[in-house]
Amino acid sequence: MNDQAVPADAPEDEPIDLSDIQWDDAPVLVVFWALAGVVFLQFFTRYILNDSLGWTEEIARFLLIAVTFIGSIMAVRKGSHIAVEILYRWFPRPLRRILQTIVDVVSVVFYGALTWFSYQLSGRTFQMMVSIDVPKSWVYYGVTACFALMTMYAIVVAARHMISGTSRLVDPDSYDVTPSTD
Repeated sequence: MNDQAVPADAPEDEPIDLSDIQWDDAPVLVVFWALAGVVFLQFFTRYILNDSLGWTEEIARFLLIAVTFIGSIMAVRKGSHIAVEILYRWFPRPLRRILQTIVDVVSVVFYGALTWFSYQLSGRTFQMMVSIDVPKSWVYYGVTACFALMTMYAIVVAARHMISGTSRLVDPDSYDVTPSTD
């Protein structure tokens, strides 16, 4: 047993806040655990039984794609996609609002365009998956649905920014993660 004392100046752990989790975040959790199960099955059959199942690698790849795109829907809803915010901290509030509006419009157009392009690609894909008898277009249609949902959430986020007059950025004078209201 380790009886080391915790230093007095050690930072305390932040409490875990799951208040921003919604019902529509459940699919990413389900697909993630399906991916974990398939990867475990792949590991077990390859290294324990010495007789690998052929379909696990391909299905794991497509489940990883699904986790990525379904997780991106959640990131758009929360406004937590990666962004360059350093210059915002020195800009005056009116300029920050203009820049946030530009970012919101570009995001909606970007997700909308990717929805359209992935839909077109889905319709042109007639190949079957290698290991199971399922068309690859199903994967592409799933990506299309994810882009469509990202587009809808980006519109909601843009409307929220326009109505509230705030952005996802923090007040440059504080380290609080709530939107500034000055």
